[in-house]
Amino acid sequence: MSVTRAQYWDGQAENYDRTTAFLEPRLFAPARRWIAERVSGRTLEVGVGTGANLPYYADRVADLTITDVSPAMLRAASARAKALGVPVRLVEADTAHLDLPGGSFDTVVSTFAMCCVADELAVLRELARVLRPGGRLLMADHVESSARLGRGVQRVLDGVTPARAGEHHRRRPLLLLERAGLTLTESGASRWRLVERLAATRSPSPALAETP
Repeated sequence: MSVTRAQYWDGQAENYDRTTAFLEPRLFAPARRWIAERVSGRTLEVGVGTGANLPYYADRVADLTITDVSPAMLRAASARAKALGVPVRLVEADTAHLDLPGGSFDTVVSTFAMCCVADELAVLRELARVLRPGGRLLMADHVESSARLGRGVQRVLDGVTPARAGEHHRRRPLLLLERAGLTLTESGASRWRLVERLAATRSPSPALAETP
């Protein structure tokens, strides 16, 4: 029987923090801190996973919505938010199809999730849709490395990653922002561009996000 993406990540939820413990302080935490410094206003975090970003920025927002396609991941994030004393609104949803009003968030956060979505352009357009005009998208992900050796390793990983995980190691969402109706305002990367972070605003015309 085939396993859906939600079911796959449900199965990863219990041990996810342990399996990423080595990479967390070395690659992930610096990007999380960078994003937390820029979060403001009514905030949506998509693909929240176990809620690893919450300790970094939760005290900066008064209205927080978190989403994930995996119910188990969403429960883990909710438990973390409760431990932090942060009220959150939970939405179980695929990031490309959010049942949320357009133009309703000041900030949208996405970290280490675009590598796992089926259609990254569709997701970026959906995130642009739910941002208010002038609202800000804050994103970090592991992307195609700037080093030849890094790209070679990523190519191998793409070949062995289980299809049900849908994980891609050589994407660069930054290159799709304009097509999604978003304007890059700030970016940075770790050594060898293993992790890239960015801030972007929704373009003035929402019609841009709907361009085929």
